[in-house]
Amino acid sequence: MSQTLPLATGVSAPPQIPAASPITTNGSDEPTTLPTLHLETRRADPDTDTDDHDVDAFVVEIVIPVYNEEAELAASVRRLRTYLNESFPFLSVVTIADNASTDGTLAIAKQLADCLAGVQVLHLDEKGKGRAVRAAWMASRAQVVAYMDVDLSTDLDALLPLVAPLLSGHSHVAIGTRLASSSRVLRSAKRELISRSYNLLLRSVLHNRFSDAQCGFKAIRRETAQRLLPQVDDDHWFFDTELLVLAEQNDLRIHEVPVDWVDDPDSRVNIGGAIRDDLRGVWRLARRQAVGRSGVAARSGAGRGDDRHRLHGHSAELTRYAGVGVLSTIMYVALYLLLRGRLGMYGANVLASALATVANTYAHARFTFRRSGNMQLRVATMAGLAAFVLGVSLTTASLSTSGAVGWTSPLAEALAIVSGSLAASAIRFVILQEWSFRSHSRRATPSA
Repeated sequence: MSQTLPLATGVSAPPQIPAASPITTNGSDEPTTLPTLHLETRRADPDTDTDDHDVDAFVVEIVIPVYNEEAELAASVRRLRTYLNESFPFLSVVTIADNASTDGTLAIAKQLADCLAGVQVLHLDEKGKGRAVRAAWMASRAQVVAYMDVDLSTDLDALLPLVAPLLSGHSHVAIGTRLASSSRVLRSAKRELISRSYNLLLRSVLHNRFSDAQCGFKAIRRETAQRLLPQVDDDHWFFDTELLVLAEQNDLRIHEVPVDWVDDPDSRVNIGGAIRDDLRGVWRLARRQAVGRSGVAARSGAGRGDDRHRLHGHSAELTRYAGVGVLSTIMYVALYLLLRGRLGMYGANVLASALATVANTYAHARFTFRRSGNMQLRVATMAGLAAFVLGVSLTTASLSTSGAVGWTSPLAEALAIVSGSLAASAIRFVILQEWSFRSHSRRATPSA
């Protein structure tokens, strides 16, 4: 039996989505307390408020989380609502999720809900983008819930390709990606560098398969959201990443849509704070994986115990590797800033990198991979030298790029070398794990 989805046009719809399989949690069965919220819905034409167009009939709900966005909220919502009315085939509602704005954002949102059909307002007393999206999605009765940034940086023509695989039952989650070869992106070199470095760090530490964790253009089937969201801890910028990692760990299908994306120069995102929160989030998820709370069900069949032991050991190494990496990066940046005045930008980078690499390699040999002995340490030194050459090359290129775009303050240079070192970390991990500390033990033969 099939059910026809409510359409804004006469287009035939795919069958109703089957129920998703139960989600494996992160190890906690405690209920999640949702924040206080206030929902207001108004339509411009009372004649449209029929049983055929009540809130249960909406196929897609699009959430716009906002904090102090009075300058562009009205124009963006009107543009989105016009597009949905004219070009989107399914019945939809736009929810403005205000999270503790202190300017006129909430008043403007209420005015929009009063005069535009298919617009509603949700107000939270606490700040947090993730908190706002979670509250709106959990309260929704639409079949598919989505969110997008208020600046509408993503071309709206990507909306239908985003939700179609969810409505058809093909996928559980859908995300826009700015890092696909067919994506067309216009943004500063600084943001491009930070974005690519962050996603490389994720793949290195958490081994995720999705390409772009931070693009503000995502959708999820409602029943999937209701199972996953209570297990997502973050309420701010790391919310997206944690949700996607949890989805992958539960073997849910994530569909990616290459997008056309134009950077908003007036973005309210605090880049420094977002980077700090993201690194904390990555560290937390890595620790969760290391103690076996990733949420991935064990495979059945022969060798399952060995696989679990090997995966646990690998996750523990990743956790120790990340900890040593954070400490050596702090040392690297501190040395660079101390030496910058005497040796210049590139000289300070080479010397600081050399000293940090020595400490980093020794710490990884003794603590991350727990190898000892003169032969192991000599081989580790050779691997460390290769890692040093790689790191200096990437950080020098990062410094050159930042200088070319006029990003020349000490803080900017520090961020540039951190970004370059993050890119080197993935390759360094493979070198240290496979070449240095594994190859010797594989060559050794047990005594009779």
